[in-house]
Amino acid sequence: MTSAAAGSRFRELDDLVLHLKGLVLVRRLREQRGAAADELLMYRAEIDRVREQLASLVKRR
Repeated sequence: MTSAAAGSRFRELDDLVLHLKGLVLVRRLREQRGAAADELLMYRAEIDRVREQLASLVKRR
């Protein structure tokens, strides 16, 4: 893997981790503020999707 490719992959990982953290924080905040169950499920589904993307990216090496 070239250094440019490694840097690109690291940025992609970093972006996904940041996105995941944001989703988790917003979901927690919405839960604390009494969000409806369907809204929380929407966040859960997106969190799961981003986790799968992260796992896939890590497995690709």
